[in-house]
Amino acid sequence: MNVVKFGGSSLASGSQLKKVLQIVKGDKARKVVVVSAPGKRSSDDEKVTDLLIDLGMKALAKQDYQAVLSSVIARYSSIAEELNLGNEIIDEIELNLAALVAGNKQEPDYYLDAFKASGEDNNAKLVAAYFNHEGLPARYVNPQEAGLIVTNEPGNARVLPEAYEKLQQLRASEEVIIFPGFFGYTKDGKVCTFSRGGSDITGAILANGTQADLYENFTDVDAIYVANPNVVENPKGIKTLTYREMRELSYAGFSVLHDEALQPAFKQGIPVQIKNTNNPEAPGTSIVKERHSADQGVVGIASSHGFCSIYIEKYLMNREIGFGRRVLEILEDQKLSYEHMPSGIDDLTIILRDHQLSDEREAALLERLRVELEADSVVVERNLALIMIVGEGMRRKIGTMSKAATAFAESNINIDMINQGASEVSVMFGIAADQEDKAIQALYKAFFE
Repeated sequence: MNVVKFGGSSLASGSQLKKVLQIVKGDKARKVVVVSAPGKRSSDDEKVTDLLIDLGMKALAKQDYQAVLSSVIARYSSIAEELNLGNEIIDEIELNLAALVAGNKQEPDYYLDAFKASGEDNNAKLVAAYFNHEGLPARYVNPQEAGLIVTNEPGNARVLPEAYEKLQQLRASEEVIIFPGFFGYTKDGKVCTFSRGGSDITGAILANGTQADLYENFTDVDAIYVANPNVVENPKGIKTLTYREMRELSYAGFSVLHDEALQPAFKQGIPVQIKNTNNPEAPGTSIVKERHSADQGVVGIASSHGFCSIYIEKYLMNREIGFGRRVLEILEDQKLSYEHMPSGIDDLTIILRDHQLSDEREAALLERLRVELEADSVVVERNLALIMIVGEGMRRKIGTMSKAATAFAESNINIDMINQGASEVSVMFGIAADQEDKAIQALYKAFFE
């Protein structure tokens, strides 16, 4: 059996749901369907989840929320009307939203999480009603009923190990299961959402729990591309990626999948297929545990900005026992998490997410690093972008670094930092953020043209 997840763009309108129905009908193995909340119908449209967050915030603040509530109901009504479903399902959604508004405001984090989760939950009810209306036996299943138990962390929930055993029961269903993504229930029955993009996480959890043969993730692109199509014109698609390559690319900025979404499927060795709802015949991209053609070298280029670096220099740093530990203790005291920490014999660079470091926090951090480490120099550089080339075959490919460095040099791009993990699956370059697009284009030309 297959678990199939459809993203918000695939469910944004009635016409999109008609495509979804044909896709599910097209393969009898597609027995579990995970749905997102309706996404944007056009570039200037709003996602239902964003409307629900606004609705919850206004209700919590005791502000007038009627206009937002009407907009949410209108989105579902538009879909139902396009599919000739009648008013019954919309009446049910209206009752659900009224109950949410009247919910317990004494726990605002849980209150807002319930609103966020309702986008997927109500859409799953609508999709199930539509499938049955069209003669495909389907059943909406609530995550609590299925046993999707999560940690007590609103907005950042994680699945508990015992949930996987409970989810096995879904295999026995004769009907197609319609399951809302993005959230689960705590042991005491509270709704908690995963991090944003969490419907991908739900799909991977269900693939693991049901021991699926395949997890199909339908989105709005034909494949995962080797580079951002907004930066590189008509980039090549990737036929096959390994789990590790996908994880690296997702972290570095690939937006097709949430960067931690596939871990539950990876853990069970379940292959993942990225497909296009609007062009389901396209082969898409397979994500697998191992790829026999891993000698191809670089498979993708990704980038992300919003970083800063802290450069610490101290003569004979390498002979000073406990230096690195003291650096990390200072970061922990300042409640800062770091991304990377490349080092030399007399210097060390800390890469942080820029949003963590306000001017006041920066001053306090630099003062502690200078004084407590007795550093010769401590310098902060902001507006940094990280560019990553990824490929398990790079470890066997001679000349990869030379080719990348030449591409940067020929485009007059200065490299501020290079970092390569011990696994040799990726190489990361730190450059000025205003050179990000230029760097991606240069690397694409070097490795793929």
